[in-house]
Amino acid sequence: MTQGPMKERATAAASGTAATLRFFADRQGLGASANKERVNLLATEILKGVHETIRSHKVTYDEYDALKAWLISVGQDGEWPLFLDVFVEHVVEEVANAAREGTKGSIEGPYYVPNSPLLPAETALPMRPDEAGTRLLFRGQVTNVAAKPLAGARLEMWHADHYGLYSQFAEGIPDWNLRGTIIADEEGRFRISTIQPAPYQIPTDGACGRLIAAAGWHAWRPAHLHLLASADGYSPVLTQLFFKGDQHLEDDIASAVKPDLILDPAQAEDGTGLDVTFNFVLAPA
Repeated sequence: MTQGPMKERATAAASGTAATLRFFADRQGLGASANKERVNLLATEILKGVHETIRSHKVTYDEYDALKAWLISVGQDGEWPLFLDVFVEHVVEEVANAAREGTKGSIEGPYYVPNSPLLPAETALPMRPDEAGTRLLFRGQVTNVAAKPLAGARLEMWHADHYGLYSQFAEGIPDWNLRGTIIADEEGRFRISTIQPAPYQIPTDGACGRLIAAAGWHAWRPAHLHLLASADGYSPVLTQLFFKGDQHLEDDIASAVKPDLILDPAQAEDGTGLDVTFNFVLAPA
């Protein structure tokens, strides 16, 4: 099966459904022990903000009904994970990691899948024999804030393919394509062969796409790698790494880019692709 036609099947409905099912599978029982005072505080403040927007901008019944219809369609299209991860999560991440030392964090996004295949420190991510794209050698070291190497640190890595599609969220791609959990060596080092992912638009044929069109926004995310670095006794860091020169670094629809997270790959010595180094620094738990 060729890769080109698969791009046409990455619909909002398919991606949204997969993201919703994955979210609930990974977070069973979430919210069962929620603090009532905290729920009251947050829900009240959110509603106050909505009420104030209505008052200050004199929202009409037509606009209110349009909002109601849109909110219903977000649920029907299965796009709540997409909407929240694109438009809200970056602020949650900013607050959650404000005081954390070490490597900067970024958003998880809707396409994380746990329990990816375990791989050695020097490895290649699982990929198709004819995987399209520029070869990328991604290497580095995991240390603590005192620069001590963290032997056996874990580095989960996942990213889109050359067409901006994620395995398990688009049809026709092997389940663990471009996904893996790398175990660093005794010096905390890793060396991973993969391909450079492409910039992509979030799905625009559903409710989120209708909002983007109505507001005159664009739907693009810059190319990025997803990484989750962890080690026993340390706080894990979940981040995204971007590529220098990408035209959407300044206007990422998900507002997830940070200057410290922009890579500047060089041509590989053998001329077959790109080579880049990034080191992860973890703070004590």
